[in-house]
Amino acid sequence: MPPMTFWEHIDEFRKALVYPLIVLALFTIVAFLLKEPVFDILLAPNSPDFVTYRIAPGYEYSGSSDHVILNLISTELSAQFLMHMKVSFYVGLIFTLPYFFYKLFRYVSPGLYERERRYSAQVVIFSFVSFIAGIMMNYFIIFPFSLRFLAGYQVSTQVNNMITIGSYMGTLISLSIAMGVCFELPVMAWLLSKLGLLKSAFLKKYRKHAVIAILVVSAIITPTTDAFTLLLVSIPIGLLYELSVIITKVSERKRESVPINLGAQFSNK
Repeated sequence: MPPMTFWEHIDEFRKALVYPLIVLALFTIVAFLLKEPVFDILLAPNSPDFVTYRIAPGYEYSGSSDHVILNLISTELSAQFLMHMKVSFYVGLIFTLPYFFYKLFRYVSPGLYERERRYSAQVVIFSFVSFIAGIMMNYFIIFPFSLRFLAGYQVSTQVNNMITIGSYMGTLISLSIAMGVCFELPVMAWLLSKLGLLKSAFLKKYRKHAVIAILVVSAIITPTTDAFTLLLVSIPIGLLYELSVIITKVSERKRESVPINLGAQFSNK
């Protein structure tokens, strides 16, 4: 295949961006039209009989008459409509991510070695899976317990909690994104190890520093101040760090067992 011209590269890059944007618009419209099922899922943690509360000891259904933990309110005329649009966009974005990564991979793959293509494809797949796993971790564990704590927390009996739908959704979305990003840690460690930029010895050496950093990051992304919720966030991130150490070590062993002649690769280029 003859090399592409500059304008052909620009055209391919445009396609790599435009097509995902079209798909994003379509998924956003579909999510907008499916308002009831989408918001039933997002508001499910506000129900006392949510699956997480059924399993966790001490969080059983209390039998309240309104069947909700918080009576969410809307304080602005257009707040609910704007929230509907915002949530539809984020739902559409999540479903568009696999296609976006696929188009991005198709764009850069012609300039990669066969081995690099294989690594890139694996990174695309595992990055999306890890991101979704982080969202699920937040939806089923972190956010429900944070909600239960915040809903019942009062500085005084004279102050009642009146939580807006914007506050609820904002906390859910921000925590979901934060945990999704945190779950990318093992994937990034694997990729950097494959590129020879990260060593398992480095991760082991600075493990104590990592623990402090994890606690700080957990405190930043956690909306509550109680130790229990902080542990709910920090423990998974700590386990992801340890998993990164293992993945990096395995990657090093494989790389040592299969030496690469870089000079031959560049001469073949």
